[in-house]
Amino acid sequence: MAELGSKGVTAGKIASNVQKKLTRAQEKVLQKLGKADETKDEQFEQCVQNFNKQLSEGTRLQKDLRTYLASVKAMHEASKKLTECLQEVYEPDWPGRDDTNKIAENNDLLWTDFHQKLVDQALLTMDTYLGQFPDIKSRIAKRGRKLVDYDSARHHFEALQTAKKKDETKIAKAEEELVKAQKVFEEMNVDLQEELPSLWNSRVGFYVNTFQSIAGLEENFHKEMSKLNQNLHDVLLGLDKQYSGNAFPVKAQPSDSTPAKANKSPSPPPDGSPITSPETKTANHELEPSTLEAPGASIPKSPSQLRKGPPVPPPPKVTPSKEIKQENIISLFDDNFVPEISVTTPSQPAEAARAGAEAAGSEAAAGAEASKTEADSGSSSLPAVVVETFPATVNGTVEGGASSERADMPPGFLFKVQAMHDYTATDTDELQLKAGDVVLVIPFENPEEQDEGWLMGVKESDWIQHKELDQCRGVFPENFTERVQ
Repeated sequence: MAELGSKGVTAGKIASNVQKKLTRAQEKVLQKLGKADETKDEQFEQCVQNFNKQLSEGTRLQKDLRTYLASVKAMHEASKKLTECLQEVYEPDWPGRDDTNKIAENNDLLWTDFHQKLVDQALLTMDTYLGQFPDIKSRIAKRGRKLVDYDSARHHFEALQTAKKKDETKIAKAEEELVKAQKVFEEMNVDLQEELPSLWNSRVGFYVNTFQSIAGLEENFHKEMSKLNQNLHDVLLGLDKQYSGNAFPVKAQPSDSTPAKANKSPSPPPDGSPITSPETKTANHELEPSTLEAPGASIPKSPSQLRKGPPVPPPPKVTPSKEIKQENIISLFDDNFVPEISVTTPSQPAEAARAGAEAAGSEAAAGAEASKTEADSGSSSLPAVVVETFPATVNGTVEGGASSERADMPPGFLFKVQAMHDYTATDTDELQLKAGDVVLVIPFENPEEQDEGWLMGVKESDWIQHKELDQCRGVFPENFTERVQ
């Protein structure tokens, strides 16, 4: 009996949701055709425009700030490799060897501290600021739906009152529905009327604090970096003084900006010695043969090798709460920020087996080519491109593998999400969610009915128990959930 009663309630809820959707659709059509008036609130519409503008500006600022942080990290790596190169070419018996090592260490610490403070004082603040927008955006969309319900109930009540044959019972019921719809709409409207102007005004203080923090951090960073650069300059000046007798003269050549003079070369002296003049040793960067190392001498190689970082983690998922948990915020300070270029290609069919002699020759050629490729990549400063191959899939099924588990899912199943927060349904067409509930997401029957930020789905527990989609499905806010499959 309890089960029959539960099915009856569910069927009634489905019928109510269907009727409400039809009523909303009819009301929207009548309003677009001009056959029904629409409740307008110009002040609220201006607040919504300001909200959308503020969200767009904040999103762009967050994107540009992350790009800036990535550039700081790249500059840190480039500076680190340059100082490593100096440490390697700086011979142990040269004066200032320990000083250069200390300067390189302080240089690395200064870059690290600068990046971390940018994350803490700018990026985290940015993420917290944007974290309040999704919840308000979903409430604005819901207010729009409740406004349509209110207009529809108002028009229905007015039509019954002006009818030639009045039905007092229907009029009383229509009036009751009108009062209920008006109450729901006004409660949401009043809250948004108070929150939207306050949020709009808060942007000024946020922008001031953010850019003041960035400017102050940059100023301190460049001051400290200037001191390190001056120290390095002094160390190198001392090295130059000690070895000032070992000059590195260069040959002069006309610059690209001045035309070459047509001077005749003087005849060589009888003993065959080369001709030298003061003008031939002052402008260009070619070392004279006397300054080059003897043939066969080894030239120090730079230790800098472009390291390939791990792939970038996905961006943080913004929760509807006004406070963002620390673990949900991306930290660009870790080494995980360096993007790894990954080119994925469908799996290619294996080539037919070659003849024995041809196969042996191909293997030898491939080995030689691989050795050449490894040698080239070791000396190149360009990042390696990782090519990953994945098996081709057809309709969610891996070729040659077992079929996917979607056979047991509801028709049109898209993916799974898990509720991260409790959500109390405020309408008959919404799902009641508890943190931890798993929801199977399905498409809307009519895509035009889908509001931005809302998904259609059925709880996994309800689907497993009843296997009846129409009685269990409903809409829910996307930002209260997290995709798990």
